[in-house]
Amino acid sequence: MNDTATALLTLSGVSKRYGVVQANKGIDLEVRSGSIHAVLGENGAGKSTLMKMIYGVEQPDEGAILWNGTPVQLARPSDAQALGVGMVFQHFSLFETLNVVQNVSLMVPGPQAELAKRITELGENFGLKVDPEAMVHRLSVGERQRIEIIRCLLLEPKLLILDEPTSVLPPQSVRLLFETLRSLQAKGMAILFISHKLDEIRELCDEATVLRGGEVTGRVDPRTQTASDLATLMIGHEMPKLAAPAATTTGDMRLSLNDLDLPAKTRFGTSLKSVNLDLRGGQIIGIAGISGNGQQELAAAISGETLSPSAGMVTLMGKRAGRLGPAARRALGFGFVPEERLGRGAVPEMSLADNSLLTGHRKGMLRRGFINRKSERAFTKACIRDFDVRTSSPDAEAGAMSGGNLQKFILGREIMLQPDVILVSQPTWGVDIKAATAIRRRLLDMRDEGAAILVISEELEELFEICDVLHVLHEGSLSAPLDAATTTAQDIGALMIGATA
Repeated sequence: MNDTATALLTLSGVSKRYGVVQANKGIDLEVRSGSIHAVLGENGAGKSTLMKMIYGVEQPDEGAILWNGTPVQLARPSDAQALGVGMVFQHFSLFETLNVVQNVSLMVPGPQAELAKRITELGENFGLKVDPEAMVHRLSVGERQRIEIIRCLLLEPKLLILDEPTSVLPPQSVRLLFETLRSLQAKGMAILFISHKLDEIRELCDEATVLRGGEVTGRVDPRTQTASDLATLMIGHEMPKLAAPAATTTGDMRLSLNDLDLPAKTRFGTSLKSVNLDLRGGQIIGIAGISGNGQQELAAAISGETLSPSAGMVTLMGKRAGRLGPAARRALGFGFVPEERLGRGAVPEMSLADNSLLTGHRKGMLRRGFINRKSERAFTKACIRDFDVRTSSPDAEAGAMSGGNLQKFILGREIMLQPDVILVSQPTWGVDIKAATAIRRRLLDMRDEGAAILVISEELEELFEICDVLHVLHEGSLSAPLDAATTTAQDIGALMIGATA
């Protein structure tokens, strides 16, 4: 990058407040054409608010935004798009009742047949494969993110904002995405890159601005910093190491999948084929795999959102549970953290307190059919405190929270219910390094206290860090169990693309 290049985007003294919460304070930022500029910070540091102001979703209370040195007013996203700003949000903006090409056509002009062809070509070129005719509500989080990235690239923006773009992409797709971004950079595009994966930032970005508590606390060249250095800048102190000894003993059988066969609900889904799995108390089992290979269907079959053809295909706490719904399975001691936070993990328009009620109502939150608000608020306050959820109060709307803080709340809510068995999908997706370490520590503590934990994740490093046993899901088939202590990432990677062990 040429350090003397004219700044495409300049923020000068930008501040934003929501009531008593100061989201951003006096932010100065320059992004140059042909640069890949990282914005770092803990969950709640103000990154998402800052990006929303650049994209016209929010407007600053103070300060100025300049485009090529000229002050601009971005009252709405269309104003930013007209300048050449594109953004891929962490929380997706797709209509679930439309298919892929219909969603793309809402922002990208042109006949749908031509768009479908462009979507396919772009997906193949950049490792973002997706079926243009697939209904969005049937797609996994990883597949939905591919749509968002493709839709944005089709607009050929001058400034591309990516909020956690690699969170649910498999390693090979990350490499292809990075090649794409470098190609775009070489053509003069400016890229704002938000990620909690510090090694990715060191590899990809040539500039980094660090936020803490809504203010800029540092500007560095990430290529000259270690991941530890960047983490220290983000949180203000060194990160403690996570010691994760393997489970020494395992208890009784808590969850069994017995030749689970589940046909796909639509032609875009994935059928589960003779899936077998045994999970005991005091054990963490991890499910690896590329997004779209049956993770969504497997989670639905285990949680009770999809009933099995036979009751005996799922055994939970010794009970034949394949024909039981979600509430009945929770009554047996089951907990669930879905990969999709908003809509399934939490209702966006409801307060955190009322979201606590959704799964925690058995914890004294109901009395003679009425909500016990005192108990509900006490539970929510404890969750906020114990899981470091950055929010103003239990009355804050779930949809107004940053992705990482909402993830901490949902996971904390489920852990506080003390389940005997818990399924956690993508536990640290979009969560900063400090929070990710805390979440993994909590899961290990639960295991050591006797809980049975099943983790579905596309973060291989995470799975190796906390799991005792690993499986790989590929095209709806589950591999044999693998000892996490003796299995390599190469072994898992081979199974993820369909090679035999």
